Amino acid sequence: MGYNFKSADRETAYLMPPSLSEWLPEGHLAWFIVAGVKKLDLSVFRGGYHADGLCASAYDPELMVGLMLYSYCAGERSSRKIEAACAVDVAYRVLMGNLIPDYSTICRFRAEHEEDLKGLFKAVLSMCGKAGLVKAGMVALDGTKMKAFAAKSANRSYDHLQEEIDRMFEEAKRKDAEEDELYGKDRRGDEMPEHLNTREKQAKWIEAEMGGILKRMKAGAPTFAPVYA
Repeated sequence: MGYNFKSADRETAYLMPPSLSEWLPEGHLAWFIVAGVKKLDLSVFRGGYHADGLCASAYDPELMVGLMLYSYCAGERSSRKIEAACAVDVAYRVLMGNLIPDYSTICRFRAEHEEDLKGLFKAVLSMCGKAGLVKAGMVALDGTKMKAFAAKSANRSYDHLQEEIDRMFEEAKRKDAEEDELYGKDRRGDEMPEHLNTREKQAKWIEAEMGGILKRMKAGAPTFAPVYA
């Protein structure tokens, strides 16, 4: 009798539901952000684009605002990590409809629209506070700064919220600057090295190296060399 294991078939077509609406449970924060952004007036973001359809295509501000709101609510402020999440995280893929803006686009959108974004963040985050999403741990904010939003006299908590939003944007700018310095402006930083950047190359490298690794293991020697160039 063989083992009764569940295994993965990674070559099956349509492994995920063909409709994005089925990729996340209905109660997910991403859907709340999508619905909230649809109610916002985004005309100030669209004003800088030509309405004749002749210029190069750009990401709809509705998508970019939703992406930044969700990312910052989830505690992710790095433009590079946000780009990566758009490729591998189901919630981000739903938010962006499977589009993947590069990190420089995300960073530029934040820089060009920072003050307007802060105003929108205040509106949406106050809505999250009233909905109990901060207390529930779905939004990565200090709940003590949001608790007064349940009351009508929320002026003081609005000041706290503005401080939190300012902190978010300063952290985002700091992270992007640090990663520009660390990786250079033309790299995201998590790219595989050239000799491992395709599945075929990975399989060949593993095949070539595995014999030596197993021999070193049997001999009690270090499994890996200190550095692979």
